[in-house]
Amino acid sequence: MARFSENALTVLQERYLRRDESGHTIEDPDGMLRRVAEAVAVPARDFGEDPGYWEERFFQRLNALEFLPNSPALMNAGVPNGQLAACFVLPLHDDLDSIFGALALAARIQQSGGGVGFSFSELRPAGSQVRSTGGVSSGPLSFMELFNHATTVIRSGGRRRGANMAVLRVEHPDIREFINAKLVPHALENFNLSVGITNEFLRALDAGAKFALRNQRTRLPMATVDARALFDAMVDAAHDSGDPGLLFLDEINRHNPTPALGRIETTNPCGEQPLLPYESCTLGSINLAAFAREADIDWERLREAIHDAVVFLDNLIEASHYPAKEIESATRQSRKIGLGVMGLADLLAVLGIPYDSDEAVALGERIAAALTREARVKSIELGARRGSFPALSESIWPARGIRTLRNAAVTCVAPTGTLSLLAGCSSGIEPFFGLASVRRALDGRTLTEVNRAALDALKALGPSGLRAVKEICEHGSMRMVPGIPEKLKRRFPIALELHPLDHVRMQAAFQRHVDAAVSKTVNLPATASVDDVREVFDAARRLKLKGVTVYRYGSKSTQALSLVNDERAPDCRECAV
Repeated sequence: MARFSENALTVLQERYLRRDESGHTIEDPDGMLRRVAEAVAVPARDFGEDPGYWEERFFQRLNALEFLPNSPALMNAGVPNGQLAACFVLPLHDDLDSIFGALALAARIQQSGGGVGFSFSELRPAGSQVRSTGGVSSGPLSFMELFNHATTVIRSGGRRRGANMAVLRVEHPDIREFINAKLVPHALENFNLSVGITNEFLRALDAGAKFALRNQRTRLPMATVDARALFDAMVDAAHDSGDPGLLFLDEINRHNPTPALGRIETTNPCGEQPLLPYESCTLGSINLAAFAREADIDWERLREAIHDAVVFLDNLIEASHYPAKEIESATRQSRKIGLGVMGLADLLAVLGIPYDSDEAVALGERIAAALTREARVKSIELGARRGSFPALSESIWPARGIRTLRNAAVTCVAPTGTLSLLAGCSSGIEPFFGLASVRRALDGRTLTEVNRAALDALKALGPSGLRAVKEICEHGSMRMVPGIPEKLKRRFPIALELHPLDHVRMQAAFQRHVDAAVSKTVNLPATASVDDVREVFDAARRLKLKGVTVYRYGSKSTQALSLVNDERAPDCRECAV
């Protein structure tokens, strides 16, 4: 049976294990993994393959915590009408039928554990004339508030936080109101906000020029603003509240695998999966820590795991129940999957490589290249055996010599917040948030998490290490603790101790090879300056990221993760000495 931690078992009980009509749990963690493996293996039969073979392979990967799929798959696989994808994008046009149709569909998606991305850019600005009624438009922000409230209602009965992404193009006349929307405490709590940055805006920014805000229906200018002042407003708001992030729309579309099907205007809630309207995507993550061996990675075992994960995610597309026929059609047209990684910080710690080193960035890039290369190899093989995605001939791939391909895109890097807790590893490609930290659970409880590898390394030092354990557990870091060898401190840095650009460099290393995008939060200490945020945004553009998000510690009244001394003392056995 998989070795789940106490906190993981708590979360499994709360969110993932099946219940009967009375609310009583009717499966254990082993049963959950078996349910998922069995259900996801079934589609193999449609392609002349043995479902029993794949069930056993899938179960072994899940049971070893080498790979986990997105939460909806763990919750809903094997359940009647189970929806198995995490990421969705819904279109919003400038009429009430479109807006309220999207709202109803988003509610169904969120009820099943999925997250939804929207571009509000087509909606006319506040104060615009509405010819059909003679009134005036309330603008995109008012509709965001409506969607936010609906998500709160859905969340109250759900097993997972409802999540949305709102994107507004930088030239929208209401862009300043959008940039400042989260400066109001508790505003739009169920949304991540990103400004859709264009090359036109960046040229104006570089030139120190004025920039036109345009009516999205007529494309006629409605006002002009100073591009630098507008960019500074984004920097200031991100410093104060963590929102907005930046989404580089032209860079995203430069890598759009199916440009003939349309332009991409938004992403899923965490930014790692740019999607066309109505597309959905199944996600999963390889636990890199499970493939560490002495001074290197077991590359052959990793390759095999990547291949199995691609089959798993492709099968999810077949096994999923879709909340609308438009979503099923768009999803099957491109068959995008998003295979990513988690546990990078754990891997680096095992290998003795500091996260903020050139060696770590080089290894990150090597991992990303292998991930996408091997995932595509398997997708090419599946395309030959099962059939390519229908839009292949209209995609970028034939021009690159690829004649069969099952999935238009194969890789992305998701944040893996809950998945990494289940797997007992660090999230995504993030550094350790803290060597001791507190996580807020869905029901408001707090879960104390302690890095057992760091504690074991300290205890191995003898009396000096044992004395340090209590301080580590209280403050989450070993950097300022006396008596700890510098080499050990370098193995276990935490996010708030890193230079901001070390975060960006690692994101860029993965982005250079990943098909979709990389979800990465540049966690900044509470003392970080506005100039630190500006430096991150400038570097993200320079290094050709598709998006970037910063979060200055304590800039929101509540946050998902906190250092222990900012919440409460840990009550975990790992800290006992």
